[in-house]
Amino acid sequence: MNALAVKASPLAGGFTRRGACPALSAPMQTGDGLLVRLNPVAGGLSPNALIGLCKSALAHGNGVMEVTARGSLQIRGLTKSSAQHLAAEVDALGIAVRTGVPVATGELAGLDPDEIADPMPLAERIRAAIAAAGLDGKLGPKVSVVVDGGGRSCLDEVSADVRLTARRAGPETHWQVALAGDARSATPLTVENEQQATETALSLLSAIAALGPTARARDLSPSAKLPISPLVGEMAGRPEGGTDAATLLGVFPLADARIALGIALPFGHADAVELVAFAQQAASLGVVDIRLAPTRTILALCPTNNAAETLQQAAQSLGFVVTSTDPRTAISACPGSPACASGHIAARELAAAVAHDLADLIGTALHLHISGCAKGCAHPGKAALTVVGSEIGAGIVVDGTARDLPLAYTAPEGARDGLARLAQALRKGGSPSRIRDAEQLAEAFGKE
Repeated sequence: MNALAVKASPLAGGFTRRGACPALSAPMQTGDGLLVRLNPVAGGLSPNALIGLCKSALAHGNGVMEVTARGSLQIRGLTKSSAQHLAAEVDALGIAVRTGVPVATGELAGLDPDEIADPMPLAERIRAAIAAAGLDGKLGPKVSVVVDGGGRSCLDEVSADVRLTARRAGPETHWQVALAGDARSATPLTVENEQQATETALSLLSAIAALGPTARARDLSPSAKLPISPLVGEMAGRPEGGTDAATLLGVFPLADARIALGIALPFGHADAVELVAFAQQAASLGVVDIRLAPTRTILALCPTNNAAETLQQAAQSLGFVVTSTDPRTAISACPGSPACASGHIAARELAAAVAHDLADLIGTALHLHISGCAKGCAHPGKAALTVVGSEIGAGIVVDGTARDLPLAYTAPEGARDGLARLAQALRKGGSPSRIRDAEQLAEAFGKE
């Protein structure tokens, strides 16, 4: 396929909103079978529980396991019958999973020595208020709340309909309430104490529910009576404790004298066999708590620094991402085809291939997003470069999202070569962190 005309679009009409999340009780059909997603109530899993889940994934699915951007575990390749067997085995393992409106906290809540406040008490108050108000059945399946205590395990990059972020106010802690977005894009409304913040969060969720089961926070009218108050002084800035995803990688101390090891799954997925080997090694080193964290990471809470370093070496030998300098940390990729029914390109295969090819550009200078289709599930926000699959080939988007109109296209099988040509153009420009001529780069990508 020759490069298509610049700004030709196969995406007329766009995509409608995605439907319900594929919870354990409601599997979702994908290209490689049914997919289920679970989020343990306890926050973490014992090594033996993780091993049991992995063995269930191998027995009843295709053995592909994923950690999502929000820190949930996905198991792929199930059938209607095997999904029921998996659910029974999850129950037999004693793993309680969350249902209802997600109220997310950092996976190191209460253990992070750098956090501003422990977000767990406020999160529990909000969960109880949602249940008491009967909102679980009235809100859409993707409506969510974030309660962010700050520190290393902050949730800056996680979008939510309602965000509550810890803010220091002298000796006391208050909570900034914001609407619809991540830490950078959400609209700040007010700063309140814990009780007031609970009431405000419930008021906002009730307003969303009143709009119907498909409504989100972004649908609230500007004229709606929202609890907006002026934010002044220290309260007016960006939330404290901001950090990027890579800070969860590596070995670092916790508030209870344990040592955390953070690793990442390459592009958010791993084979169950690899996770079994990791969990077995963790158990042999005295680890009793393994947590699934946002930004597709896994945290092992180790008894000593030596145990953490030994487990880190084992994780590296198994192919996991263990340092922030690994170029794979700067590539977002969905499963793509054939695993996803919507995918037009093999996104993760392409991501693995170009991680080495573009190692000098990505990781420090560029964020690369490879998306099987225009939904952009792996990275909804902007990226320096986005390769997106469509019915007419692989398109390139510069400084945009997978939903934006690509500047040029090439055949799906030519995407790796196209990225190599584009990388050469960036290197010749002398400053890969700044994309000076978007259409020139797009032409390099699409040229065959």
